Amino acid sequence: MLDTLNKNVESILYMAKSGLYKPNNPKKYKGNPTTIIYRSSWEHKFMRFCDRTNSIIEWGSEEYIIPYRCPTDGKAHRYYPDFYIKVRKKDGTYAKYIIEIKPKKQTKPPYDHKDKRTSAYKKACLTFAKNRAKWDAAEDYCSDRQMGFLILTEENLGV
Repeated sequence: MLDTLNKNVESILYMAKSGLYKPNNPKKYKGNPTTIIYRSSWEHKFMRFCDRTNSIIEWGSEEYIIPYRCPTDGKAHRYYPDFYIKVRKKDGTYAKYIIEIKPKKQTKPPYDHKDKRTSAYKKACLTFAKNRAKWDAAEDYCSDRQMGFLILTEENLGV
């Protein structure tokens, strides 16, 4: 019971904070720096990191559109990954990344419940299938453009 409660509270806390971010270094931002919206405390933390880290020379939030086909309805959709960053590496070269921020439990297939008829299990399966389609499309998109695709979780963000 306590495990279930902790997992549910974690998801609620992840979504508990949203607002408008005002960068300290607006010239680093790709897009309009007056309309940067964060949809979670984790996104807000990552925005502060991008804004304040010298090796990140450019960043953006939901600035890219990646087409994908959703396996749950068979239709074409548009995926807006959470972040884009351009990083100056130690050797002086540059690398670009598309980044998605998700709770770790949403990055893995749902736990194989004994009773697969529960609505929560079915919903988790559909959500994972949709996310996996988005991430596969993002990996292809990035590969074609010599970019990396990363999924950051609470472990990466230290939350």
